[in-house]
Amino acid sequence: MGQLNLLPQASAVTGHSLPAQLAIVVPAFNEIDNVPLLIAAVTAALPNVAWEIVFVDDNSPDGTAARVRDLAMENPRVRVVQRYGRRGLASACIEGVMATAAPFVAVMDADLQHDERLLSQMFDRLQGGDIDLVVGSRYVEGGSFGDWTRGRTAASKLATRMATTLTRTPISDPMSGFFMMTRTAFERSLPRLSSVGFKILLDIAASAPAPLRVAEVPYTFRTRQHGESKLDSLVLWEYFQLILDKAFGRVIPVRFMSFAMVGGLGLLVHFFVLSILFVGIGTSFNAAQTVATIVAISNNFFLNNLLTYRDQRLRGPALLRGWVSFYLVCATGAVANIGIADWLFDHQTFWVFSAIAGVLVSVVWNYAMSSIFTWRKR
Repeated sequence: MGQLNLLPQASAVTGHSLPAQLAIVVPAFNEIDNVPLLIAAVTAALPNVAWEIVFVDDNSPDGTAARVRDLAMENPRVRVVQRYGRRGLASACIEGVMATAAPFVAVMDADLQHDERLLSQMFDRLQGGDIDLVVGSRYVEGGSFGDWTRGRTAASKLATRMATTLTRTPISDPMSGFFMMTRTAFERSLPRLSSVGFKILLDIAASAPAPLRVAEVPYTFRTRQHGESKLDSLVLWEYFQLILDKAFGRVIPVRFMSFAMVGGLGLLVHFFVLSILFVGIGTSFNAAQTVATIVAISNNFFLNNLLTYRDQRLRGPALLRGWVSFYLVCATGAVANIGIADWLFDHQTFWVFSAIAGVLVSVVWNYAMSSIFTWRKR
């Protein structure tokens, strides 16, 4: 270990803190009770390292950011980045790393489920200079999932097998949220990071221009002490988005792929409703088509709000305004669809190609305009 990192955190002569050699980035949302416990645990785990801890809080309604600021007034090693209008663990980790000058950075959860006692060992391993990344792994000998259910463990293992095809890096647990790496290695991956979902380690490893040099340390996943888990059923969708982005993102934006898939489902909904009303009930075709169109557009709006634009999800009054603007955008897109298809057909283009061209124009229009008017960033 270098001499600088063995010095006390503060200079007795000047009273100023030494530059942090290690920054611990902690994404947080509604973790007000865990924050002081984590700071105390990290302090005990790193007595001989010049460190700082950067909480990246997504404007938690429980006052997590304010609590961190209060603690920062007492401890100069504590910092907070409070984000407005943005959500997501991966993007929070990236912003936290970019907010510090430390040459080594760690990422861990705020819920005390990661074993902070391993931080010193991970830091020592990185300082040897032959390793880019140290991962806390639940898969190597000595590690475990703690009290996870069989179903959750099986799902994690399946996702891990899928992830290894992308990383080109030998990591037994690429889904881990507990790791430490050199800033140099992080910055090499930075230009290609997707910032999608919860799995930032997978994103970093898959974005590296060359395979990372990796070491792993075993740890047991702990039980959360305070607060509620942020993982829900949509985490799998975000993971799927990340896989798509790493596989095809250089050609097609992953948000557009999601928007198009929702549109394809909307087409099925349209024909389902149309069939029930026109064929099953005997409603006039015009009335059935109108109702089917409204239902399909509403289906697309709510699914896109839930999935495609999860990080910009509309709520409350904005949800109604968003639905109206989305409907107007899609109505204009439908006019463009019909116009392009008719024009191509009139100019001797095979009717199938004419129809496909019309649909493509409509999808691109709806995606572009809804990004501007419906889910515009505020």
